[in-house]
Amino acid sequence: MNIELLSKRTEALHKDLADLYQTASVLAWISPELQPQAFQEILSSAKMAHLAMEELRQQNEELIQTQNLLQAECEHYQDLFELAPDGYLVTNADGIIQKANAAAAKLLNVSKQFLVGKAMINFISLEDHQHFRSELNQLLQSDTAKELVMRLQQRHDEFLNAALRVTVVRNQQGKITHLYWLLRNVTEQQQTESITIQNESDIIQNRQLYKYSKGENICLRPRVIWYVHQGVVKLSTFCETGEEVLIGLAKAGMVFGSSMTGLNIYQATALCDVELVSFSEAEIAASPTLNHSLLLKINRRLQQTECLLFNSGRLHVQERLHHLLQLLKQEIGETVPQGTRLSVRFTHEDIASACCTTRVTITRFLGILEQLGKINFDSQNHIILKD
Repeated sequence: MNIELLSKRTEALHKDLADLYQTASVLAWISPELQPQAFQEILSSAKMAHLAMEELRQQNEELIQTQNLLQAECEHYQDLFELAPDGYLVTNADGIIQKANAAAAKLLNVSKQFLVGKAMINFISLEDHQHFRSELNQLLQSDTAKELVMRLQQRHDEFLNAALRVTVVRNQQGKITHLYWLLRNVTEQQQTESITIQNESDIIQNRQLYKYSKGENICLRPRVIWYVHQGVVKLSTFCETGEEVLIGLAKAGMVFGSSMTGLNIYQATALCDVELVSFSEAEIAASPTLNHSLLLKINRRLQQTECLLFNSGRLHVQERLHHLLQLLKQEIGETVPQGTRLSVRFTHEDIASACCTTRVTITRFLGILEQLGKINFDSQNHIILKD
């Protein structure tokens, strides 16, 4: 029953009560003493019903106003989704597409109606299917967004290189409800980066190489950016208790320097024999090519540091260790017959500082992982992660 109909019936009730009062006043068999009290109670109840009706009417108007605002807000976000310059898809946990915007349809060269109900893997090139499934399974076990670079298959068997950033959405019970996909065509970007890297190699070849042996501290000069030509450099600081804290790993193709941090204590140590090239901030600012090249390297360092920062906030040490090993596998892993070997040997103290725990705890957990067959060590004590 809607509010208007209820209001009309309330008004009709008032009229009926008035007619009843008139009729009762002329009936001789109703005691005159009872009439005022009875009708007073009836009229009082009628007034209360009328007030309640007015309150309901006001609440209904507020609800309609709120509904209109929500509708406008939904339309606003729908427009943002639909008109976004990048492709957006919404899928269920199995990767079945539920929503798609115009940019996604244009990127895949199909209509939006055709996309809905299709499996996401249908638009992945056949040679990337196994890799896509593996990455998606890993993603479903975590709560962090992840970016995948895949070859997407367009209509008429045309292909493009795309970056797929995937975010997992869970309900209050922790069950996956949706996956959000951001799609970007990176074919031109990769071509530009390839040209940039080639120019960068030319620049490096004409510069002096600075060599540091394993375990040496690298001199951090003001307004100088170091570029790692070969090897891996550990970047760390020290907390108030004197314990070392890992804040980054600069591998070949990455940059570091004292001007890139706001920390008062900042230390760079060669984890193996390294070769470095230096650039002054002045020459970087004067060269657009160099500026662009090093900006890409800084971005990689930033992403890595954010991963380390997020990992340090995990509740359990086992989780911190697991995700650190996965990050190291991604950053400095090399394929060997037994699995993935970390190209640099880390001490238990190094791993403990990155996991915000003690060396004894890391030694115990690494022992457990080795007993479970998830890791082992080579003759030089490099960790090998089993695939």
